[in-house]
Amino acid sequence: MSEQDCTKEPADILLVEDNPGDVRLTEEAFNECRITNTLHVVGDGIEALDFLYQRGDHADAPRPDLILLDLNLPRKNGDEVLEEIAENRELSRIPVLVLTSSKSEADIVRSYDLHANAYLTKPVNPEVFVEMVRTFEQFWFSIVQLPPKERG
Repeated sequence: MSEQDCTKEPADILLVEDNPGDVRLTEEAFNECRITNTLHVVGDGIEALDFLYQRGDHADAPRPDLILLDLNLPRKNGDEVLEEIAENRELSRIPVLVLTSSKSEADIVRSYDLHANAYLTKPVNPEVFVEMVRTFEQFWFSIVQLPPKERG
């Protein structure tokens, strides 16, 4: 690991997931992989947008460096969240990884049409899920150059 990696600020990751079991599995995968990035969790599309726009209970929320977005959400589904993110100049810079149980070709195409940066199908096996989390975390935070956070 380079000195630059050690001094890098932890990233803020927004997990938009309504299934408590999947939230717990994601948190456990982060712990098992010793991922030091901060995981923020919201349970539906409306709350995700409140977090991103820093409204209501999320007025002090940080701007996430990456969004993990389930498609099947209450109140406002993942497609609607993706569409709103894509229409906002500042939010559209945040990479969005769709993390869903759907293997539907229509969902995959629609997600990319709405500018998702990746489409990941949740593995059923917890060990495979942990390995997937480790892989995407390494890719997005060690290899990819993300845009800087805008300072307000």
